[in-house]
Amino acid sequence: MIEAPTTRIDIFIAGDLDVAKQACREWCLEVGACVTVEPVSYIYTGGEEAGVRIGFINYPRFPELPPATLARANELAGLLMIRLCQQSFSIVGPEFTQWHSRRPSK
Repeated sequence: MIEAPTTRIDIFIAGDLDVAKQACREWCLEVGACVTVEPVSYIYTGGEEAGVRIGFINYPRFPELPPATLARANELAGLLMIRLCQQSFSIVGPEFTQWHSRRPSK
């Protein structure tokens, strides 16, 4: 048995599940990683949109510190924002939520 401190970081982004899965496959193959990909539905005032939740954990076989996991999540989320043609995404960690946007400031 191997143990590591628990770290869980999730990316939340709207877009097509199949496109997200393919982007994650390519990224994981390139950098050497493993993520979960789950479909989610965003329900908001006046609408609904399909999207995904991409999950990272501190896998004990290849442990890393939380800042490294967060950096990897940010890297993948940036790629997903482009591949899914989105303007924003959120990253949720154990102590914070970040919202990233490429929308022009008003």
